[in-house]
Amino acid sequence: MQMFGRKPPTAPAQPEAPPIGVPATQASIPAPTESEASWTRDSPKPTNAAEDIIRERLFKSIDPGAALRLPRDRLRDEVMRKVAEIATEERLHLNEREQVLIASNLLDDMVGIGPIEPLLSDPAVTDILVNGPQRVFAERNGRLELTGLKFRDNAHVLNVAQRIAASVGRRVDESSPMVDARLPDGSRVNVIVPPLALDGASISIRRFNTRGVTLEWMANNANLSLGMARLLEIATASRLNMIVSGGTGSGKTTLLNALSRNIGHGERVITIEDAAELALQQPHVVRLETRPPNIEGTGEVTQRDLVRNALRMRPDRIIIGEVRGSEAFDMLQAMNTGHAGSMSTIHANTPRDALTRLENMVMMATANLPSKAIRQQIVGAVDLIVQTERMRDGKRRIIEISEVVGLEGDVIIMQDLFEFQTTGETRDGGLSGDFHFTGSRPNFWDRAAYYGFENALKTALA
Repeated sequence: MQMFGRKPPTAPAQPEAPPIGVPATQASIPAPTESEASWTRDSPKPTNAAEDIIRERLFKSIDPGAALRLPRDRLRDEVMRKVAEIATEERLHLNEREQVLIASNLLDDMVGIGPIEPLLSDPAVTDILVNGPQRVFAERNGRLELTGLKFRDNAHVLNVAQRIAASVGRRVDESSPMVDARLPDGSRVNVIVPPLALDGASISIRRFNTRGVTLEWMANNANLSLGMARLLEIATASRLNMIVSGGTGSGKTTLLNALSRNIGHGERVITIEDAAELALQQPHVVRLETRPPNIEGTGEVTQRDLVRNALRMRPDRIIIGEVRGSEAFDMLQAMNTGHAGSMSTIHANTPRDALTRLENMVMMATANLPSKAIRQQIVGAVDLIVQTERMRDGKRRIIEISEVVGLEGDVIIMQDLFEFQTTGETRDGGLSGDFHFTGSRPNFWDRAAYYGFENALKTALA
């Protein structure tokens, strides 16, 4: 079957229905110049009218099924050939560079994620936010910027959203207007469409650093101090139970990935997530992911279900991507019953708030348990809370490392080990400050000494 050719009138082509395949950035299409590829351009390219003509004719002659069966290089060559052919027939004055750009855009629509595909090839972009066809934002270096990338119309945005959902076996439409998904590169995607999104489909993409971030790299990037990095390495190796706390986009998952690099390769680690984001490097990792209910409202598998099941899988450590509900009770049970060294993240503004949220989540699971009993479980389970923050200069920093010491009456006692103190601003608008050791002797000193890290801990706190 040919990919291009006249199609019978009884079988009209559906050009934009194919599910997402390999990102177009991995194809070997010649790269446009910097001015052409720039996602910060402020106005449409002058080839838009020509591109519309070529798009219409190309999609009328395409066989989507045959196109998807072609290897990437062959598909690229076919699209390039057809673009040149249509340009000649329609007497469109396009140079080779413009033809390459149009072919790249068409390929993005066929097997990529449309106009925002170039953002996925920019390693500096951490968030991509589509608020309708004309407003596409991207975050670079901690700052959101309005890009010049545009979709054709609301239907184009919705089509891309539906293909993202279809790529992970999900659907998004009026009957199921919200979905969480993943792109092939591991980026997390949230889609919400009308009638919940009043102004058209909205797409939010959270990208993750694929360079293998370590605590040392974060220290060199001024996200924390070398002493803090060494303390966290020792805490992980000493099998302390840790909670990474912070707001949305503050770097919690990135830090959790960096912490996990200090887990021994002989340990069996089970990760539990709503949408898989963690990228552990150990050889013995079992990754579990929740499942939403189907269209009939059945078949849901929650994080709490997975935590309970993980306890039957002989784990050495359990890592929960984010604790947000009744699974907190089972997580504390696991931490208290021989699964030392477990970790999770939580949305909270301070370490004290993190403990309060944890207590409220446990009450969601078992309302009959007294508050003091819950706090006793928290004190027995949680050793360290690491507070992250995306500060007003856009930089993500670890602003506090706090230790859970004990319970005095009904109050959980904590002590700060490190904190970030702001001292002023730099000329470029950034914040200056110091990561300060408070001078408190860590309560886990004996634990570190048991694992042979006493001298290393002294050096880290010096």
